[in-house]
Amino acid sequence: MKVTAFDLFRYRLPLTAPLVLKGVTLRHREGVLLRLRGADGAEGWGEAAPLPGFSRESMGKAKEQLKALRQRFLEGEEETDSWFDAGLAPSVRFALEEAELHLRAHVEGKTLPGVLGAPSERNTVAINGLLVGDEEAVLAEAWAMRMAGLRAAKLKVGRRPVGQDVALVRKLAGVLGEGVSLRLDANRAWSFQEAIAFAEEIAGCGVAYVEEPLTEAGRLPELAAATGLPVALDETLVGLPPEALPAHAYARAVVLKPTLLGGLHHALRLVHFAREAGMTAVVSSTFESGVGTCGLVALAAAIGDVPAGLDPYNRLADDLLHPRLDFHHGAIELSSAFDEGRRIKQEMLEVL
Repeated sequence: MKVTAFDLFRYRLPLTAPLVLKGVTLRHREGVLLRLRGADGAEGWGEAAPLPGFSRESMGKAKEQLKALRQRFLEGEEETDSWFDAGLAPSVRFALEEAELHLRAHVEGKTLPGVLGAPSERNTVAINGLLVGDEEAVLAEAWAMRMAGLRAAKLKVGRRPVGQDVALVRKLAGVLGEGVSLRLDANRAWSFQEAIAFAEEIAGCGVAYVEEPLTEAGRLPELAAATGLPVALDETLVGLPPEALPAHAYARAVVLKPTLLGGLHHALRLVHFAREAGMTAVVSSTFESGVGTCGLVALAAAIGDVPAGLDPYNRLADDLLHPRLDFHHGAIELSSAFDEGRRIKQEMLEVL
């Protein structure tokens, strides 16, 4: 696709509360927006926002690559197909693909979900609620999610002693009931023996899956075989070729974070191989602004009716989109997310 303008903008958004990620405390979310313009004046926006502690590339590296792409455009390379070389950092590829697909959607008279293959009859994307805080707050929020009709809720485990995690999961299972799927994320916190103990103690609680329970990730197949614990892959997917995914068929699900994995098309390839192996694919965010989150909404709409892990968006105290995306009722309407009346607050952007 031919591009007539290539612009970069820096943003910095406050969080509702400090966010601790692998020893790094974030009080703001930072990233770069890419704007492509087509010959008819249509615009396509994408977001590159490496997540400290999780992304392979730094923000500096992402900026460097985006500026290099802009220079190629300025030197006369106007066709986007030539920009997607193998050396692009994951967050940069996500930004470039999202902007290019947004632009393609305008040209083809479609929405972004439609360009990614979402069925025309799909009207909403369900949202996985995120449970945070102390035990009292978590249980109260879980009850509120159940009353609001949410289909899935997620709790971080591995930050408390295993016994406390077990007790909280048991209570949560009772509060949520059978109508709300309970997902857990351990972020590779446990030894093999700790994971064994946890799996044994929560048997019968109806947990949908536990993301990355082991510090020794290579022992995940052994853990699944020994305990029957439904495990999900997250960090394991980083750098994993999609065609290698069937070798991990012991897993119940894969958690797809395009900012970390390398874009929307890579995520769709992972979905294909996950389905062949009998795994559920779940789209999840890495605290992107509303611009990047729209790309994730479109991806979730394209892969099926599975609640997406997009609730981290609500940890942003402000957004680049006006009005903000509405995730407050357990789902987001696609017609609302991709309403042409929603604008980007360019007064919050700094030209890069």
